[in-house]
Amino acid sequence: MDTPEQITDALCYHGEGPVWSETWGGLRWVDMLAGDLLTLRGDGTVDRLHVGTVAAFVRPRTGGGYVVGLERGLGLADGPDDAPTPQPEIWSDPGIRLNEGGCDPAGNLYAGSMPYEKTPGAAKLYRIDPAGAVTVVLPHVTTSNGIDFSPDGTRAYYNDTQTGGTDVFDVVDGELSNRRLFHHGDGGRPDGLCVDSAGNVWVAMNRVGKVRCYSPDGQILTEVDLPLRLVTAVALGGSDGRDLFVTTSREKLEDPEPAAGAVFRLRVDVPGRPVLAYAG
Repeated sequence: MDTPEQITDALCYHGEGPVWSETWGGLRWVDMLAGDLLTLRGDGTVDRLHVGTVAAFVRPRTGGGYVVGLERGLGLADGPDDAPTPQPEIWSDPGIRLNEGGCDPAGNLYAGSMPYEKTPGAAKLYRIDPAGAVTVVLPHVTTSNGIDFSPDGTRAYYNDTQTGGTDVFDVVDGELSNRRLFHHGDGGRPDGLCVDSAGNVWVAMNRVGKVRCYSPDGQILTEVDLPLRLVTAVALGGSDGRDLFVTTSREKLEDPEPAAGAVFRLRVDVPGRPVLAYAG
């Protein structure tokens, strides 16, 4: 494993949600509170597409295009660079917004919310099926963040950042059950996460400037320091799946580090998997 390399300028106020997908040519992420999607092109330039007040997350769709989390609902685009069409809002409370999301192997989308004031228990984790039907999976969360599934689909890993740890669920008949602590954050704030092809779990540790890799049984395999505090999310990709991309933020920093808001990349030993897409 090598040293993290800064691959973009400090472009984002709150960079989040990196995703590698060949459908849009490589790496895409969000500047969440600016409401923008950013795409790293092959020549090193970055395109920015404004989609709304908030751009919470982005995932490819199985039929082409992408789904993006907006402030209180989803947007669907038919082409990789098209502007999204907003769908009906999932809730109406203006004090709560979407924050993170991801898909399961069946093509369902899990989308989590958070209150702007971080009111404990005021947010939810939703599942949106391919037909657009919405189900509340977790009715009381605070800062819903990364979610991803094990390679065999039998486990789901999830961060409600305010808990200070990463949780794991069993997946039984497509439902998340038996929630339990997978690993505490050791003082960090677990944010975005992804699972590699061996079932190891990579977690961005916000406020302490680290990314950490856990084995499927919860042992710390690797810990990498970044040159800034607000590390927000991770994704695996690249031509061989062994590039780990890390997004960062300068949200509310009184004295931001020079690289805060940039994307970093480092090489890892175990490749990732193709990102799970939304079937809607």
